[in-house]
Amino acid sequence: MVDTTLTSSGRVAWQAQGRGRPLLLLSANPGDHRDWDAVVPALARDHRVIAVDWPGHGASPAPQPPGTASAMMYARVLAELAEALALEDAVVCGNSVGGYAAVRLALDVPRRVGALVLVDPGGFTRHNAVSRAFCAVKGREDVTRRVAGWFARGYLRKRTPWTEAMIARADAQRANPAQVAVDAAVWRSFADPEHDLRAQAGAIRQPTLLVWGKLDPVLPILTDGRAARAAMPSAEWVALDTGHAPYAEDPDAFLAAVEPFLARTRATT
Repeated sequence: MVDTTLTSSGRVAWQAQGRGRPLLLLSANPGDHRDWDAVVPALARDHRVIAVDWPGHGASPAPQPPGTASAMMYARVLAELAEALALEDAVVCGNSVGGYAAVRLALDVPRRVGALVLVDPGGFTRHNAVSRAFCAVKGREDVTRRVAGWFARGYLRKRTPWTEAMIARADAQRANPAQVAVDAAVWRSFADPEHDLRAQAGAIRQPTLLVWGKLDPVLPILTDGRAARAAMPSAEWVALDTGHAPYAEDPDAFLAAVEPFLARTRATT
């Protein structure tokens, strides 16, 4: 069943399953709650799993105008959603831009967050002329429309039923101008200095697990992964033989890394 919450960027859809400590699942851009289908049943055994659709994706309508979307807007939407749901001590698990939003929530409203699982999170790129140019080009709507499916095939390095479904959804988004506009706008925002977490993430006090795909071509482990570890030296670290979305590419390995961490943090709260 889909529920919605009104935010400053429009209604945000989310789906809840299970009972227990709240666990938010935040997808990449593009992406929606279905990206986590492979791991939700296991996580919902001990948690109330809340899988969120970012504005412009899944069942959440695009902000108006769609080109105003950004990673920073997603972070604000997450804070509003956490307040509306009265979340306390939640586990927040975010991939890519979802990881960026999770870190921002832990820094800005720490009482909402009891633990973090950051899966190839954004916000740790040391930008240069090449990376800024890439964000600008990928941030063009005509480019995003043309390459959506191809791009997903590149960063999802292992084929599973779940990654095949993600690729199909990326292909389908080309027919939705608002979704394309949101996707492109979020990409443009990645080069904004406000998206850089490297100087701030060290202030996180919540238990944190960093999960990184060794084969991720978008946020490479040798650059972005290394920067995230340097920024959060107390975080636990797991590297998996996957691309950008370990939970869909190798769900068993992902759960083997995450479930013990969740059990430990549950025991200490």
